[in-house]
Amino acid sequence: QVQLVESGGGLVQAGGSLRLSCTASGSIHSDNTMAWFRQAPGKQRDLVARIFSGGNTFYADSVKGRFTISRDNAKNTLYLQVNKLKPEDTAVYYCHVLQGISNYWGQGTQVTVSS
Repeated sequence: QVQLVESGGGLVQAGGSLRLSCTASGSIHSDNTMAWFRQAPGKQRDLVARIFSGGNTFYADSVKGRFTISRDNAKNTLYLQVNKLKPEDTAVYYCHVLQGISNYWGQGTQVTVSS
């Protein structure tokens, strides 16, 4: 089992920045794929960014150039640097790990962007 705990969310003005963190514990190892998803009220949960074990990354078009995903395997921590925030970025942000055939989710951290 893997446990994921997100942190770093909050209320920020449009144009501002935050750094989200997701710390993993339990049976976590570095040979996995980690990602950030987000879910706005009344909408489905969407992929924001993904980072593979080798370091390759993928971003949703809506966040390219503004968000940066990274991972520190020594600390079992996933990060999401979010810059130039927009009101439409308001959502609960979830950490996800795909390890083997198992999927793990964190409890989410709220990001609210005011205009």
